[in-house]
Amino acid sequence: MAINKESNQFTFGFAIGLVVILGVILAVLSEGLKPYKDKNVRIKKQLDILSAMMDVEKEGITRANAEVEFKKYVKLEDAVILDYTGKVKKSEEGVSAFDIDIKKEFRDKTLAEKDKNYPLFVATDKSKNTRYIIPVVGKGLWGPIWGYICLDKDMNTVLGVSFDHKTETPGLGAEINKPFFMDRWKSSKISDEQGNFMKYEVVKDNSGATKGDSKIDGITGGTITSKGVEEMVNRTLKIYATYFKNKKS
Repeated sequence: MAINKESNQFTFGFAIGLVVILGVILAVLSEGLKPYKDKNVRIKKQLDILSAMMDVEKEGITRANAEVEFKKYVKLEDAVILDYTGKVKKSEEGVSAFDIDIKKEFRDKTLAEKDKNYPLFVATDKSKNTRYIIPVVGKGLWGPIWGYICLDKDMNTVLGVSFDHKTETPGLGAEINKPFFMDRWKSSKISDEQGNFMKYEVVKDNSGATKGDSKIDGITGGTITSKGVEEMVNRTLKIYATYFKNKKS
């Protein structure tokens, strides 16, 4: 029986078959490339964590050697996972602080606050000084924003931050990952002398601020993204400040 290639049945059948074949090919490719994608995500996360503590480019740390260098500075066995009250949670078997996807938890509106995880990484710099690195995540104008904040061994003074975004406006909100903005957070304190958390405020013009001021000069024209950074930092750091206060006492 000859196939009528001009019929609607043939056209629909051909289209459906093509979609199925392409779907299978894409699924196979996706599964086959998954280990490479997972590795890239892991390396990017390692670079982001290290970037809060040091200038990775100056130190010669790249994607090629990130995993080796990360192990030199960050000991994952010393990391802890906190709950929303600042208490250390009993980690699930086989799950480390590094495995926690705070971006996914932040997006999951069905996840109760009491069930969220707050990883804390402990590192040592080249001079063997202890550093504490805190992940933060929030929402900018157009999409997610995130970063890491590095504290000195006093568990209070900010040594550096690394912020990033996905879809913020170039030249405006996208500037949160530029050195001029991230450097403004250095030397600020997350707690007062009693160990109580001090809220940050990202303002329009704080050019006359003194070093260590908790008022951070925002990005001109990027007010919403700047306030997004303010919100994610305050929401997260108050939990870690509680943990550090209890740890010191």
